[in-house]
Amino acid sequence: MGVNIREIIPPTAIKEVDLSALKYKEVAIDAYNALYQFLAAIRQPDGTPLMDSKGRITSHLNGLFYRTINLVEHGIKIVYVFDGKPPELKRIEIEKRRKIKSEAARKYEEAIKKGDLEAARRYAQMSSTLTEEMVLDAKRLLEAMGIPYVQAPSDGEAQAAYMARRGSVWAAGSQDYDSLLFGSPRLVRNITITGRRKLPRKNVYLEIKPEIIELETLLKQLGITREQLIAIGILVGTDYNPDGVRGVGPKTALKMVKAHGDPVKLLESLPRTEFPVDPIEIYEYFLNPPVTDEYRLEWRPPDEKRVYKILVEEHDFNPDRVGNALTRLRKAYNEFFRGRQLGLDAWLKKK
Repeated sequence: MGVNIREIIPPTAIKEVDLSALKYKEVAIDAYNALYQFLAAIRQPDGTPLMDSKGRITSHLNGLFYRTINLVEHGIKIVYVFDGKPPELKRIEIEKRRKIKSEAARKYEEAIKKGDLEAARRYAQMSSTLTEEMVLDAKRLLEAMGIPYVQAPSDGEAQAAYMARRGSVWAAGSQDYDSLLFGSPRLVRNITITGRRKLPRKNVYLEIKPEIIELETLLKQLGITREQLIAIGILVGTDYNPDGVRGVGPKTALKMVKAHGDPVKLLESLPRTEFPVDPIEIYEYFLNPPVTDEYRLEWRPPDEKRVYKILVEEHDFNPDRVGNALTRLRKAYNEFFRGRQLGLDAWLKKK
């Protein structure tokens, strides 16, 4: 779900750019966010995901492979950050998502029986689920491609934001806005879905470009602090209190935090019945989430034999397409990455 504060983000705080504007910049992408995008978008007309001859889903690998290569060809230094153990605060949201997926799976079967392919595709997208095996395959593929990834102890967006604050990366990359609440100095949206995209349920296509939101600029234009932004998120609803406060949308939440000033006192003044968990505990989690600094970011030339084995031999990808894509990846690495590596010591000097 993520926190939805789009309504109060001034247009002047959003900078739309081409991928070329991110050349040589390091972006820590929320891996689960991206993989779910690939699972939802890369499907057959009836909503069935891509699968190999053994019935294993491969949509996520397809998106991860080809779209990552597209980013590397623009000279962008991608690192994927994977979620770890979800905090207990997220238990209610996880259960809510499970029920939504279960209901969507049921409606998908009904739509297939009726021959309603548009509805079938919609419900199939809603029922997408990442398994542990799928995540492990994604990590294996990234290793073979020479693309670094980081295993977060808990929330992936919190880890990406920490890496950005630390100077290890230039920005966090996600469709959600949580990275801003976690303190990332920059958020890049749309990075894994750039290009021509069809609007849901409409025969209309839009050109999607990356969006950059700088936290300092956003806070200045809204006239608030990061702590107050966290309070707005809690009022509207986060992964830790998905329903938010009844009757409070982003604009009302902004007025409330400005009127009260102190975000903690504001949250303490609200009826406890509005929250499934202590709102102060959520507030503190955004300020001090579990993160790790035990990572090393290194972009390596692709191990083409390993990539070929994973995609072609194990998952039945087209060998010619994979071969052509690997040629592109090798060329991009040689052009943009060779001789430009920074080890952990160098990252720490950038702090």
